[in-house]
Amino acid sequence: MSFLFSLHPHSKVSNPAATLIIPTWNNKPYLQKCLESLAKHSHYPLQTIVVVNGSNDGTIAWLEQYQKVDFIVIDRNIGICPAVNLARSMVKTPFIIYANDDMYFLPRWDKPLLDHAYTLQKERLFPFFMLSATMIEPYESNNPAVVVADFGRDLNTFKEAQLLASYQDLFREDWYGSTWPPVLLPTPLWDMVGGFSIEFNPGFYSDPDLSMKCWQLKVRYFRGIGNSLVYHFVSKSTRRLRQVFNKDYFLFKWGISSKDFTTYVLPRGQAFTLQGIKNKIPWYVHWKNRFKRSLKSFFIRYPSCLLPQSANKDE
Repeated sequence: MSFLFSLHPHSKVSNPAATLIIPTWNNKPYLQKCLESLAKHSHYPLQTIVVVNGSNDGTIAWLEQYQKVDFIVIDRNIGICPAVNLARSMVKTPFIIYANDDMYFLPRWDKPLLDHAYTLQKERLFPFFMLSATMIEPYESNNPAVVVADFGRDLNTFKEAQLLASYQDLFREDWYGSTWPPVLLPTPLWDMVGGFSIEFNPGFYSDPDLSMKCWQLKVRYFRGIGNSLVYHFVSKSTRRLRQVFNKDYFLFKWGISSKDFTTYVLPRGQAFTLQGIKNKIPWYVHWKNRFKRSLKSFFIRYPSCLLPQSANKDE
């Protein structure tokens, strides 16, 4: 993969508390609403990096005029994973937050998230961790970490005033199993795991893969913050992408399906307790995943980076 990119450091924020990375691809109206909500509703000063992934809808010209965020321009759409990783070179803070461009950030969304991150580090309770804000989505998606409340499924039907008047009624208890964005990691942890794995490009299942890589480094604190809220319009960019076999890539790479990982290892959505949750996988789930992995290996062509060394024809 060859591509050209350029860095545009326009942000004038001094002493930012965290860096927010937002990839975008021909999604200008949603990006504008996203950045507008960040400017209005963030409690702490934040460095925001927008990664423009091959857009040709006027996003670049608008960002040049906006002059409030750092951004990177890539001459083609290289996918979410390498695009977000590319933004690491501009990060200036001890925390990285990854978010989507079709999110609307609610008032003081960042305060409980960052307060908790700073408390964990200050008191040295957990050196490494993953934290998530809580998404509000307009319809049920069988995601137990999400609050379901319909304030519009696109910008034309968005009930912004109603949402701002009632969002505090949607606070929930903190939950276990941080995976979905907005997700916060200490910058050293991001570096240790290497950011997003590019074999999951254009991005499907890269989120649970990031959590799994942290789990493999003995990270055990995965917490969703119930009063840190964003409204998510749901897949306004990814629904335009061709579906690939990333679900099977996750199974082949880790020996467990993403669903079983977020059910048994990171039981996403369950009420968070400091005692933690017994991460015990039933024996029959192990055997089920072994069988599925063996069966699918006959039909799925995997990226070479997921194959055993002896099977890599380039060596």
